[in-house]
Amino acid sequence: MEVQTESKLTFDQFKKQIIEDYKIAVLSRETSLLGRREVLTGKAKFGIFGDGKELPQIAMARVFKNGDFRSGYYRDQTFMLAIGQLTLSAFFAQLYANTDLEKEPASGGRQMTSHFATRSLNDDGSWKNLTEQKNSSSDISPTSGQMPRLLGLAQASKYYREITNADTENNFSIEGNEIAFGTIGDASTSEGPFWETINAGGVLQVPMIVSIWDDGYGISVPAKYQRTKTNLSELLSGFQRNEDERGYEIITCKAWDYAGLIDAYQRAEKLAREEHIPCIIHVRECTQPQGHSTSGSHERYKSEERLDWEKEFDGIAKFKEWILNFDAADEKLATEETLNKIEEEAKKEVKTAQKQAWEDYLNPLLNLKNHAVELLEKVASESPNKSFIETEINSLKSKQTPFKKDVYSVVRKVFRMTRGENSNAKKELIQWFEARMKIENDVYSSHLHSESQWNALNVEKVDPIYAEEPLLEDGRVVVRDNFDKIFEQNTNVLIFGEDAGNIGDVNQGLEGLQEKYGETKVSDTGIREATILGQGIGMAMRGLRPIAEIQYLDYVLYGLQLMSDDLATVLYRTKGGQKAPLIIRTRGHRLEGVWHAGSPMGGILNLVRGMYVLVPRDLTKAAGFYNTLLKCDEPAIVVESLNGYRLKEKMPQNIGEFNTPIGEVEITKTGSDVTLVTYGSTWRIVTEAAKELAQLGIDAEVIDIQSLLPFDVKHDIVKSLEKTNRLVVIDEDVPGGASAFMMQQILEEQNGYFHLDSKPITIAAKAHRTAYATDGDYFSKPSVDDIVEKVYELMLEAKPNDFPELF
Repeated sequence: MEVQTESKLTFDQFKKQIIEDYKIAVLSRETSLLGRREVLTGKAKFGIFGDGKELPQIAMARVFKNGDFRSGYYRDQTFMLAIGQLTLSAFFAQLYANTDLEKEPASGGRQMTSHFATRSLNDDGSWKNLTEQKNSSSDISPTSGQMPRLLGLAQASKYYREITNADTENNFSIEGNEIAFGTIGDASTSEGPFWETINAGGVLQVPMIVSIWDDGYGISVPAKYQRTKTNLSELLSGFQRNEDERGYEIITCKAWDYAGLIDAYQRAEKLAREEHIPCIIHVRECTQPQGHSTSGSHERYKSEERLDWEKEFDGIAKFKEWILNFDAADEKLATEETLNKIEEEAKKEVKTAQKQAWEDYLNPLLNLKNHAVELLEKVASESPNKSFIETEINSLKSKQTPFKKDVYSVVRKVFRMTRGENSNAKKELIQWFEARMKIENDVYSSHLHSESQWNALNVEKVDPIYAEEPLLEDGRVVVRDNFDKIFEQNTNVLIFGEDAGNIGDVNQGLEGLQEKYGETKVSDTGIREATILGQGIGMAMRGLRPIAEIQYLDYVLYGLQLMSDDLATVLYRTKGGQKAPLIIRTRGHRLEGVWHAGSPMGGILNLVRGMYVLVPRDLTKAAGFYNTLLKCDEPAIVVESLNGYRLKEKMPQNIGEFNTPIGEVEITKTGSDVTLVTYGSTWRIVTEAAKELAQLGIDAEVIDIQSLLPFDVKHDIVKSLEKTNRLVVIDEDVPGGASAFMMQQILEEQNGYFHLDSKPITIAAKAHRTAYATDGDYFSKPSVDDIVEKVYELMLEAKPNDFPELF
């Protein structure tokens, strides 16, 4: 390192760099120490810190350039400080959950400490120029959950290098030279997403550098219980590239060896940035001076010998020793007095930042409390319940460090105490409270969905246009030709998944498109749903418009954790700072068998709030959804009807231009007796049942909801109930699944109960999986006969004279 560094820098420059690195390391360590004390004294809820990992993170920061991306975990504070994307005050602001984005820009107080993020978006939701800043994708807590996204962040560089006109705004890449840096603790490498990502990264040969901080433990569980071989490098050695096969460059170094770390990251950077060779840097002998987190002490599970070793091989202590022993032609880097002074100044700097962050957090709360007390005292002075109200006021006054909930809870209790009173003071308090609730709604609940001009609900509807005598084609041809037009018009759109490339997907919805547009835009993947989603999330975070294909709906369960914890929360957890408008394409509904037949819609829609869940009844509707989604900036899953690919549909003349509006239902048959609400392939069964009901004298209105999330934004279903006064929800999900959600939306959100003359009912599948074959479908899921009989029973109860019993 000395020779390499001195060939590029003068000694004074080299010396300055070393001293700066030492200062950052010490600042970070002092932040960890003080942060833990702040939690244990009750000022913060929880603390998890990066002490012991300072040196490798400084080495990583040395090679991290503008345009690069980090996908890491909650111990990377030193790295974030070193790249200038975290201030000490911002660190403590997050520790205290300060909701001011100016003070805590990573999440606005929505994420706990050490969950880092940079802001990729302007205030209006448009992209910043990501090539002009150092980027960190927003952290999540689930162990190894950051790894699949890393794959996509790296693949974006490969895509931009190969499709040179994909970055039309020049905001996302400079010739694909950006590296995606991933970090993970050694215990988390036991998780499946880690191995799936490592495997996929080696297949794709994308520019990513994976750093493993190895301190030998997963909380209290040592490495021997985590993996087959305690030495991760040995375990990973099968991924090492050689002259005959692709793979990784695997580099092993020690967390306390500053010179070795610098050399390791410089070697990895050159390979990844120039040649797009993925690298793994296994950083061994990390320490964890304060244990895992503020939840407990590591003295409970580490031996005295281990604790003594950790003190001796503490990275900062070793770094200090290296600096003091450095001697190049009688040139010294620093004296012990100089380093001691840096340490003393670091303590003061961290303490000053912490104190300011605490004041920034506390003062607005005190102002809120004082204002509330002032208003409450006015109410008390005009209320016959004055003594009771004053008791609550005094309780609030006594709180030296109040939470918002303390203030609002007292206010709401006073509302209950003064029920029936109508004083001017109470009116003033109500007005203040309602205004504050609007503010708090923005603070804690905004940005679940896009609040930009690219929100999907803003996309103007364009209907399909048909010739007088339209061609009838298989549904797969409609969606295929629509994808053809999409790829023709958009250089930044790509699609990938199992069997999506060479054979044009299992249902031929992409037939011939790989041959036409190339493997970069239309590609096959291995059977690895988590990293298919991860590819999509990462690439969407870098300005591309990926469509990730999950072959069947029940395979989505493999990636549901990522959809729920990462993709669905990106916009929310950054309070509008990052977005990932990934489109997930899959297929399902009305299938025949325990496997590939699940319709777990209730589970999906309850776990992916923040995404759209779209359930088109045919392939024209599905094509329209893709066209709509590419005009907006939000993630979605589109569930195509698997049994619709060979059904004939009219071919639109404006292929690629029409769109299906998101959140709007469609009345496909009008009626006056009962409203039947359904979606997907079940719509065809309900439509057939409606014909049979007509023969029995029942005029049913059939509504296809088209999307579960969002649901009927124009409240058209309740308008139908005003006419029919009866409601039946039909769904192939389990009882209490999506049908329960739809019923809640109609009865509670839309006040549909007000118009009902009969009990609303749901017709759902059995609680078990679908038995195999046609008869399995018939007995496991709602059939035409089931629907006809249950709707008839509803009418029989309402009008027994008009409808005699069937049996």
